[in-house]
Amino acid sequence: MTLKKNLSQYFGYDTFKEGQEKIITAAINGQDVLGIMPTGGGKSLCYQLPATLLPGITLVISPLISLMKDQVDALGEMGIASTFLNSSLDDTTYQERLKKIRANHYKLLYIAPERLCAPAFVDLVRELSVSLVAVDEAHCISQWGHDFRPHYREIPAFINNISPRPVVAAYTATATKKVIQEIKALLALKEPVESIIGFDRPNLLYQVVKTGDKLGYLKNTITQTFPDQSGIIYCATRKTVESVTAKLNSLGFLAGAYHGGMSPEAREQNQQDFINDRLHLMVATNAFGMGINKPDVRFIIHYNMPQNMEAYYQEAGRGGRDGEPSHCTILYSPADIVKQKQLIQLNQTSPERETLLFENLQYLVDYCHTNDCLRKSILQYFGETADFERCGNCGNCLDQSEMVDITLDAQKILSCIYRMKNRFGLNMVIAVLRGSKNKKVLELGFDKLSTYGILQDQSAESLREIIMTLVAKGYLVVTADEYPVLKLTAAAGGILNGQKRVFHKKHLLNIKAAKAKTSGKAKPPLDCDEALFEELRSLRRRIAQEKGLPPYVIFPDAALKEMAAYFPRTEAEFLKINGVGQARYEHYGAVFIEAISSFADHNPITIRPRPIAAVDDTEARVYMRQRGESEAKLPSWELSYDLFAGGMTIADIAKQRDLTETSIVNHLIRCDQEGKAIDWSDFVDDQKEMAIINAIGTVGLEALRPIKEALPESYSYNDIKIVIHKNDLQ
Repeated sequence: MTLKKNLSQYFGYDTFKEGQEKIITAAINGQDVLGIMPTGGGKSLCYQLPATLLPGITLVISPLISLMKDQVDALGEMGIASTFLNSSLDDTTYQERLKKIRANHYKLLYIAPERLCAPAFVDLVRELSVSLVAVDEAHCISQWGHDFRPHYREIPAFINNISPRPVVAAYTATATKKVIQEIKALLALKEPVESIIGFDRPNLLYQVVKTGDKLGYLKNTITQTFPDQSGIIYCATRKTVESVTAKLNSLGFLAGAYHGGMSPEAREQNQQDFINDRLHLMVATNAFGMGINKPDVRFIIHYNMPQNMEAYYQEAGRGGRDGEPSHCTILYSPADIVKQKQLIQLNQTSPERETLLFENLQYLVDYCHTNDCLRKSILQYFGETADFERCGNCGNCLDQSEMVDITLDAQKILSCIYRMKNRFGLNMVIAVLRGSKNKKVLELGFDKLSTYGILQDQSAESLREIIMTLVAKGYLVVTADEYPVLKLTAAAGGILNGQKRVFHKKHLLNIKAAKAKTSGKAKPPLDCDEALFEELRSLRRRIAQEKGLPPYVIFPDAALKEMAAYFPRTEAEFLKINGVGQARYEHYGAVFIEAISSFADHNPITIRPRPIAAVDDTEARVYMRQRGESEAKLPSWELSYDLFAGGMTIADIAKQRDLTETSIVNHLIRCDQEGKAIDWSDFVDDQKEMAIINAIGTVGLEALRPIKEALPESYSYNDIKIVIHKNDLQ
């Protein structure tokens, strides 16, 4: 009860996200834990909630100064005393915090790995009672991870110096199976309780766009699809960041830059302007974003291709942390591959690690050329088996371009590479295929090959696309020799002898940033009053400016949308909003309730039904016992369906279960989606159905209220919802 009470009181939630409760309970019970959870999956709660219940202090090791301040600000708003020690503090503030730490004033202390073994900090820790050490971004300890940081290797020695040994908890969003094993070994986790949640982020729409006009794509996408919304544009180099930022600002966009060559003050100012919505766009190298808890980033665009899938997954994961749709786009160009290979060679000294990074880069190149589901490709990289063939919500699944048979061209290309003895790279192969008079081509005698000039009518860009597609499909491999070389694989034989066919998109058209559909696993968007939502955002912005806090620290967008859907006007109703909690209610509840009440008094409103939730243990157990079944928790919608299948009407079910009729309709709709038999013609007759469809055709499907107002009073919202569902109009 105390665990759930603290979850509700401090964090404003009644239920845990997947995987949280298991490792939180384990940490409280003194067991080491390992949490591999996607961005937005609630990793921070897994050490913040235990800290409220454990004696002494929780140390959070993080490489991210921005995360420290962000989380300490948010915890302060919840009523949880926490602090951080890092280089951003002046000496007076630093000493004041040390004094409070020694006086046991704080429950959480954030510290960077670089400071762990400093004698002064080691002496401080000896004075404290440390119950839990939480290692955030734990993949940084592994040399096989994409973001290896040597200072993380000092963490095990630091932990060994704490007596008695505290519980150790490791968390990351990005880790392959190999990295996970190294995390456990290097941190010496003792039989850790593991919570490895799937890597799928259903609210993210992944796409690859091949365009020769990247700036034009940015301009059109931001203007047409994401006006006045927050987005991050990642670039490979500082020079590109500066150039893109200048061009966007010259076009009238509010854009800021962030890279390692800027002064710390300038970076911090731009970061704060972005977090506080004074800038809509952040143009940055990969130095930006880790630990930035801005939940409402609606799009991530990689102006240049990143180095590997792990980096891409983490950077793309900074979009849609609030669970709402966000677009994640790579603007692909072959020059990006060359640039990334140069960066790998420049920054790595270990041949073994360099080889690994080249392999990881190639996986991302294959990702950019595949016609298969992009989401599935991401999951496969992390060793996860997708339970779908096509997700229906990525650029490839949404692309309706005509597929054409390119087997003959593929045979000519593979035959040419074979005759060149698998010893040359992409550009030389293209030169031979196009019949180039290049001096080297002639010197090597390639003009005598039967495949010389065999595809002279094809453009170099088209041939490059087909060749890289053959690499992505496994018919060719790019070796990491002294320079990249194309070689046939065993699978190429199936193409050459005509046993396999190869298909590709007829036109490589840019995939416009379509409005994101909700995949089967994604949370459906909440239908709320947009006018009230905007009023509440304005109120939140004013309060945030007065307090010097990011707006989402006051309330996240998701909480405001719930307020604009359910119109809470009492303390009890307000505390039902996810993400509120007692402390936030005491700080801001009165002023937000006043704004909601005023809006409701002056505008026609529709209070939406609350989402379907699983029935509590007591009700489920009683019901299951009545059915003579095991006392497992039964979803609420299945309870309603069983009563409906037994002959009860919607009104009778609602009365017996003390729910609204709308809730019962929602339950039945969900059961229909899960394949249970329901005859919807029993609810709405043909005449009513046609009238509702005509009304939808007139006013659209953006909201239910305009449809209701276009119909006679005898038509209910439930009638409308049933017709929409029955005819699959959404």
